[in-house]
Amino acid sequence: MTDPRLDVLCIGNAIVDVIADATDEFLESQNLKKGSMNLIDAARAEELYGLMNPGREISGGSAGNTAAGIAALGGKAGFIGQVNDDQLGQIYKHDIEAAGVEFLVPPSGNVDPTARSLILVTPDAQRTMNTYLGAAQQLPADAIDSATIGDAAILYLEGYLWDPPGPRSAMEKAIGAAREAGRKVAFTLSDGFVIDRYRDDFNALIDAGKIDILFANEAEIKALTGKDDFDEAVDAVAPKVPVLVVTRSEKGAIAVEDGHRARMRAEKIEQLVDTTGAGDLFAAGFLAGTARGLDLEACLRLGAIAAAEVIQHYGARPEADLTALAKDVLA
Repeated sequence: MTDPRLDVLCIGNAIVDVIADATDEFLESQNLKKGSMNLIDAARAEELYGLMNPGREISGGSAGNTAAGIAALGGKAGFIGQVNDDQLGQIYKHDIEAAGVEFLVPPSGNVDPTARSLILVTPDAQRTMNTYLGAAQQLPADAIDSATIGDAAILYLEGYLWDPPGPRSAMEKAIGAAREAGRKVAFTLSDGFVIDRYRDDFNALIDAGKIDILFANEAEIKALTGKDDFDEAVDAVAPKVPVLVVTRSEKGAIAVEDGHRARMRAEKIEQLVDTTGAGDLFAAGFLAGTARGLDLEACLRLGAIAAAEVIQHYGARPEADLTALAKDVLA
């Protein structure tokens, strides 16, 4: 097997985040549940954009955020996702390439407008996401090149993209190519509503041995297993995957590999500003450590450092020098 050119190749929704402050009263007036992620159509996206406070436009999307975090930690990352050749699509392409990530699918004028997520951040730092998926749902299976997939040590997939049939076929093709090439496949469950819709599909992937590294948060692992007790949920999944990683917000995170359970506390922060991207950046740190051959504890620590950095400012992409923050782990 030849050495891979990329450490991690991420596949996911290419979304531009529009982030703005909001009050609890505004959420109530718009019938929005705080902390939720809502899928909206183009008309609702235009309506809500017109009502929300002025925002910052930042390239986002779960797997794209993870790719940017890996690059910020000195890793070699690539990203596959679909955007339109419109203004937001060009913003997305510029931002992710400026972050040091290879953007492997060119913008297209033959798809819906570029996806955007209108993120309302309340004073308690909770984010309520309203997402129009647009072009992101139109990633075709022929965008997946088997040689490119095989040229990455780890393939990373986001559960959000499992919904539309075209991108699902693209991810299934990518999983097959990665396994054929002897590469690792990592998968994040993404959100409880995704699990509710595709629990059987995700469990089938796990049971078939197609996932090497599974990422979840506490609520997601419980939703996947139907168990209310955290330890019981972890024990139900851990034997089925080589590596299970579960984040628990301020309670830290755990990882289980071959029966060994490692724990890591959350990093101390000065101020909680915006939790957008915390899980994405945790995955970035863990995968960057995995690509370097670090042990579970070190991988968890990298994840905690990256997540702590991103929740102290608006936006889901790192702003501080992650390699400096993590120098003791990367040394």
